[in-house]
Amino acid sequence: MTGAAPAGAVQKGVRVAPGVTYEEFDIKAAKGVTHAHVLRVDLGNPRVRVDLLYPGAVASRAQVSRMADAQGAVAGVNGDFFNITEAQHPGVEATGASVGPAIAAGRTLKAAVPNGQRFGPAMPPGTTTEAVFGVGTDGVARLDRLALDGSVRTAEAQLPLGGLNQYALPVGSVGAFTSDWGSVSRLRATCGTDTDRAAPCSTDTYEVTVRDGKVVSAADTPGSGPIAPGTTVLVGREDGAQQLRKLAADEAVEVEYRLVAATDGAAYRLALGGYPVLTGGRPLPGLDDTTSAVRTAVGIADGGRRVLLLALDGAAAYRSGLTIAEVADTMRKLGSDDAFSLDGGGSSTLVARRVGAGSVSVRNHPSGGAERAVPNGIGVFSGRGVRAADR
Repeated sequence: MTGAAPAGAVQKGVRVAPGVTYEEFDIKAAKGVTHAHVLRVDLGNPRVRVDLLYPGAVASRAQVSRMADAQGAVAGVNGDFFNITEAQHPGVEATGASVGPAIAAGRTLKAAVPNGQRFGPAMPPGTTTEAVFGVGTDGVARLDRLALDGSVRTAEAQLPLGGLNQYALPVGSVGAFTSDWGSVSRLRATCGTDTDRAAPCSTDTYEVTVRDGKVVSAADTPGSGPIAPGTTVLVGREDGAQQLRKLAADEAVEVEYRLVAATDGAAYRLALGGYPVLTGGRPLPGLDDTTSAVRTAVGIADGGRRVLLLALDGAAAYRSGLTIAEVADTMRKLGSDDAFSLDGGGSSTLVARRVGAGSVSVRNHPSGGAERAVPNGIGVFSGRGVRAADR
């Protein structure tokens, strides 16, 4: 591949805000010319931070531009792959929830679904839905894995927690749903298997509602509707359902959970899912080099002090896009040491404020002709006191 802007092309960028620049350029790729839109974000600037864009609930979607404006971001891109459809399970509502873990403003929102339950292109060999791009409370970006560590404790037993606010639970497990989930039905969490997303929904399910540490209700089928603060809904399938049936009304139950990082470092302020394509300046083995598409990606440079956000243009003239291998090569040429693929196709969206504007504008052309509603994104914030607000 040739034609990607060199790493030294920062001076060609247009300033969006202090520490944030935007640029666009053509890339000559295997399937033809595509057009790239790039945000360069200086996390070393004390006025700059990044955080998760999301609509206020895990099982919810909104356009990137609306989320950015609602949260006061000056720029951003779309984020993780998500539960976009349920054609394989007629009558089951698609949740719109993302695949991987999510942390917003330092608060854990959700954990990852099983690998076989994900939406999106095939992941590189050896990768997992637990993979995240994250930025710590120290303002340093890194790639990592976040695994769920949780339990359901009673006076008689302790059960491992298999999921947190996920649209798919591991077979035989118990998952927890909190007020962060939203009001969408929890039925989808009991459909498919760990290796087959299209497998039928489980016929052995049970749901228990725990409020203020005690069981207040139970049902044979997962329900829907908002979950009040201080309330946790436990959903079990197969062995997990059998364990939940043992809980009695008013029984004391303690639910604990956390996301555990595979690497050492500061606690995450932001984390979201996708999959790695470049580590230590080298593409991951086995990257797809045949399927071209419109893509979104995030890169890390300068020891985590600089982030690059890329979204390809979906206009008809450029829709041939890039292969995942070409995305890795492009991010490397732009100066990234590590890079992470995010949702693409009709989801690919990059927004940024224009000079003097109070709201963002969509800078690429979404391939569907209009912005797609998505579950989350990476928001870029710039202004006085952003670091003080993080403390």
